[in-house]
Amino acid sequence: MARPARIRLAGTIGATLLCAAAATEAMAQDGTIVLNNQIQMGDVVAGQTLNVVDTDEQVTVSTSARGNSFSGAVENGTITVDSTQEMHGDALATTTMTLGGDTAGRVTATTQAGGNYLAASAYGANLEVDASQRVTDGEIVAYSTVTDDSARLLAGATVDASAIANTAALGGDGATVAGTIAQESSATIRAGNLASTQYIPAQAAFSSQAMANAVAVNSDAASNQNLYVRQRSTGDLIESDASANAGNAWDLAGRARASANQAVFQNQGGAQIVETDQANAAGVRAAAITTAYDYGAAEAYARAAGNDVSVGNNDVYVEIDNTQFNSGGVDSTATFSGTNGYDVYVGADAVGNSVTGYACSECAGYLTATNVQTNSGSVTATANTTVAGSARAVITGTNAVGNAATFYVSTPGP
Repeated sequence: MARPARIRLAGTIGATLLCAAAATEAMAQDGTIVLNNQIQMGDVVAGQTLNVVDTDEQVTVSTSARGNSFSGAVENGTITVDSTQEMHGDALATTTMTLGGDTAGRVTATTQAGGNYLAASAYGANLEVDASQRVTDGEIVAYSTVTDDSARLLAGATVDASAIANTAALGGDGATVAGTIAQESSATIRAGNLASTQYIPAQAAFSSQAMANAVAVNSDAASNQNLYVRQRSTGDLIESDASANAGNAWDLAGRARASANQAVFQNQGGAQIVETDQANAAGVRAAAITTAYDYGAAEAYARAAGNDVSVGNNDVYVEIDNTQFNSGGVDSTATFSGTNGYDVYVGADAVGNSVTGYACSECAGYLTATNVQTNSGSVTATANTTVAGSARAVITGTNAVGNAATFYVSTPGP
């Protein structure tokens, strides 16, 4: 039998691999082995400044700063990814937009800062992963700003700021996804999004997201999963702020999300076996502010979580073994202030530990779960709403919980 092919990748910038294997028995047995080792010692900084007046069409901006990045894929074969990534510096991404006069086209801006990123996919194939990601003391920061108080965004806006220390994204179609992912962060993580405008006669959303560790696995078309995920967050602070402000806005939203550890698994067509082990000691804070003198619809929403797990399979079998420990304070605050308008929505959610699992009822689904959750940190959710003049509807809600676990069997959507 021929020896497996080995590809060794080492560096501090990034690597990309595409393996399109022939559907032969030898290749299915031998497969491809990728050995990836990336260490980033210094800081990574990306920034943009825009100063434009009276643009006739769209304004589209993308800013990204990341320490290490790896991506790979396999078709009709087998790939084994053995990856180690370490980030020892800071990552800073900033976008500053001064939009004077009338901006006729839609404003779309994305600002991302990250320490380590790994993505791997399988299509009619097998994917085996042994991944380790680590971010040491430092800062992961993403800031986005719209600065001109006279800005008129006539086609609306979608503006996002995201800071994530470690990210692992796996998936595919007709795939077997298996292996181990270990993530660790001791960094301070901040995401901020500030918008000051005069007039937005269209839908506009300004969002921010800050996370220490994030894992997402999505597979369908007769796929199956067998994964172990371990996440540790020990930094001082994970903070997300969004502030959306306008003199007159038709449909305006400010949304902020902050999580220490997050793992999301979705599958279709086969068995799903997931073991998760999460621990957080960092303070987690999310704050969303929306203000408008005149408004049609206005929303302020904030969510903060210590540990978050979601496991869902639109097929028969789901097995979950979940362990979560949170000792960091979790705080969520949502604030709206306006004078005259129609509908106001204000919500703040905060949770120390959360797990959700579900299987397909139409498939005679079977779900088995083992769950251990311990929270010793304070959990606070606060909503502040001020309407100085008149409004048609005001809908507000807060939800704070130490440990939340939900397991159910459901019918998949159309």
